[in-house]
Amino acid sequence: MRRLLDALYQGAAVGAALCMVGLLGMVLLSVLSRQFGFHVSGVDSYAGYLMAAAGFLALAHTLKKGEHIRVTLLLNALQGTSRRAMELWSLAMAAALSLLLAFYSCRLVWQSREFNDISTGNDATPLWLPQLAMALGTVVFALAMLDELVLEWRGRRTTETNGEKEMLRNE
Repeated sequence: MRRLLDALYQGAAVGAALCMVGLLGMVLLSVLSRQFGFHVSGVDSYAGYLMAAAGFLALAHTLKKGEHIRVTLLLNALQGTSRRAMELWSLAMAAALSLLLAFYSCRLVWQSREFNDISTGNDATPLWLPQLAMALGTVVFALAMLDELVLEWRGRRTTETNGEKEMLRNE
């Protein structure tokens, strides 16, 4: 199960990287089209879609690598059982919020598909297509949050710092 989850997080990160490469391509195409006097409709919209997709698809991978910003002022002041309880509570709340985000992101995709919602730009893209990457990213992120919660509950949670894995102490 661990290898499957890690492969899922890595796959989402690869998807985010590919979106970044696509974003670079859209920006270069936009610059070149202005320089050489031709117009490609929808380039700005597609660059925006790719930027959003990259951000959402990278959420789970950055969480698992310990790159999300955490405010640990209160956590660092606690020790022992109270610290572990606060860590579990924080992860449970984060998991609940990420599940809500995933649910409503998927619901947005479904509604956009049902209502045949299209972008207001001249590209007229069906909005459920770019929203699909957001929904996928939030679902994988919610799984990663649940994974972190279960690992903490079982006392097996690790984080990477400067490329090295550290076991979080449950003292």
